[in-house]
Amino acid sequence: MLYVRRVLQPGETIVYATKLHWLIYIHAIWPAIACLVLAVAAIAAALFALLALWEALRKFIRRATTELAVTDHRVIYKSGLLSRHTIEMNRDKVESVDVDQSLLGRIFGYGTVVVRGTGGSLEPLRNIGDPLTFRTYITASPVAQPTRA
Repeated sequence: MLYVRRVLQPGETIVYATKLHWLIYIHAIWPAIACLVLAVAAIAAALFALLALWEALRKFIRRATTELAVTDHRVIYKSGLLSRHTIEMNRDKVESVDVDQSLLGRIFGYGTVVVRGTGGSLEPLRNIGDPLTFRTYITASPVAQPTRA
């Protein structure tokens, strides 16, 4: 009311004064709300990106530190970086080899191989690439095996 007070004539008084309604900010409020929603979405996206990177790093380390091999005498499985888990079974002690594949496993070529040894031991090896070929190398006789590195 500075201007109005400044231009009052001598003896003139203000009877009532008001301001514009807050609703005039509505054109600024909607973009601010949209910005807030996008900022929250961006923070959520950044958190999900960090989570995805963390999981990718964990899986990369797991894949890089897991070894599976069939030799002419044994089946060898090793996993772990700081701690280690190994399974070794003589091929002549293997009674059967089961392969379990889901629909996605069949589409993308992975599955679980369960090696059953004499004495009833059960060793599931999960998420193996091309499990049918792995099974073939375990069950094939050492002499008739194709050479593959």
